[in-house]
Amino acid sequence: MTKVVLTDGGMGQELVRRSKSEPSPLWSAKVLMEEPDLVRGLHAEFIRAGAKVITLNTYSATPERLEREGAPEMFKPLQKRGIELAKAARDEAGDAAIAGCLPPLFGSYAPALTISYDETLDIYRRVVTEQADHVDLFLCETMASADEARAAVTAATESGKPVWVSWTLSDHGEPRLRSGESLAAANAALGDMPLAARLINCCRPEAVDAAFADLLALGGKVGAYANGFTAVEALKHGGTVDVLHARHDLDPAAYADFAIGWVKRGASIIGGCCEVGPEHIAALRDRLVAEGFEIAGAFDA
Repeated sequence: MTKVVLTDGGMGQELVRRSKSEPSPLWSAKVLMEEPDLVRGLHAEFIRAGAKVITLNTYSATPERLEREGAPEMFKPLQKRGIELAKAARDEAGDAAIAGCLPPLFGSYAPALTISYDETLDIYRRVVTEQADHVDLFLCETMASADEARAAVTAATESGKPVWVSWTLSDHGEPRLRSGESLAAANAALGDMPLAARLINCCRPEAVDAAFADLLALGGKVGAYANGFTAVEALKHGGTVDVLHARHDLDPAAYADFAIGWVKRGASIIGGCCEVGPEHIAALRDRLVAEGFEIAGAFDA
């Protein structure tokens, strides 16, 4: 029986819908501190839906973003709170691995580093220092360029924890990172650093389909978790996610059709990103079971 690791879905957009606060550049910080039960509860919902891996809800709680918004002192408290809430959800809802979160530092879908590679690496090392003792693996996610991924993976690898790298692709055209680089080039930039898995995330599921042969060609364990946005061009540096809109043709059954297709092509890790909620993950769990796949823990597939 083929084993598949099922991850959680997107936290941010789902929390926007549930929160009493209006989105702002520091919205994710506010929800961690002012509405922590929402975060813990959503983590727990994903676990109950079948997720065997949840990712810390610290995507926007990075030194660069907090400095930009005038709240650098919030970095350590926000990291600590994100860790506490993920652990509490796991205690409440059942066993799941916790993935540390190494997100893009300069905004999603922005491939150009706005500071030097060495400065970028130093920031990722600060994040790793806060998370390493509390997570089971590191997820370097939504990486839009080879250099961004190289910095994140370098910092994560230094922790000694397993590392998953996940690149985000252009939604249309030939399969390329949002920087224009190929998956092969992005993978080559990582040299011989050990990787537990290579993934694609936060692009249209159709873009994952188009790139899947290139992903498989990299070798090793692969996976994908797409988003449900109509388009991402409206999101600008320092902007808020309320400018983006969900597709109406990606209900749980339709999303599961895409994800099961990736499994049948060789993916051993699947889940969801923005606009993919607990109901999508539950539908995906049910489809996996119905089609004879075994849902495995993070290190069992």
